[in-house]
Amino acid sequence: MEFASIYLYLKALHIIFITTWFAGLFYIVRLFIYHAEARTQEEPAASILQKQYTLMEWRLWYIITWPSALITLVLGSWLMVGTGAWQSPWMHVKLTMVIGLYAYQMYCHKIFRKFQNNEETWGSTKLRIWNEVATLFLFAIVFVVVLKSSITWIWGMASLVLLSVIMMVAIKLYGKARGKNKEVVEKSKDESVN
Repeated sequence: MEFASIYLYLKALHIIFITTWFAGLFYIVRLFIYHAEARTQEEPAASILQKQYTLMEWRLWYIITWPSALITLVLGSWLMVGTGAWQSPWMHVKLTMVIGLYAYQMYCHKIFRKFQNNEETWGSTKLRIWNEVATLFLFAIVFVVVLKSSITWIWGMASLVLLSVIMMVAIKLYGKARGKNKEVVEKSKDESVN
């Protein structure tokens, strides 16, 4: 079968598995956040929630995220070689970012293993920041693939840096607001007891 006749099918499948891969990366860290917060609950809620999150994380990681990452790699390599795109400078930039994304996934796997083994991990605030890294990779990779022109994607990357700064500030503000909300709730509980 000639590559040209299957190109669009491969491209469609590649996009589908990129989507499921990113969905898995976005949701796994969200589960880590909930899992970390469950550890602070009183018993028996803490044990029940941790057991449920451990199961959900395992299913998401091994049934959706890892298979999607591997299928994306196979399809992307096939497309890149079949079209000759591996020779383009923009593809080198994209591949550098994709390697970074796989490194991100490997670090998520390290966090995943700690949660699976009930070991100490990052707290929910640090995990919230970590959760945004996949978003930054998504923005960067899409800008490079769509724009392809080096000058244009440099502006795209500058926008990405600005977006990451805005996201970090928003996360910090959210953390402060959440902390103040907890203080108000605790204070009202203390007042109602007295």
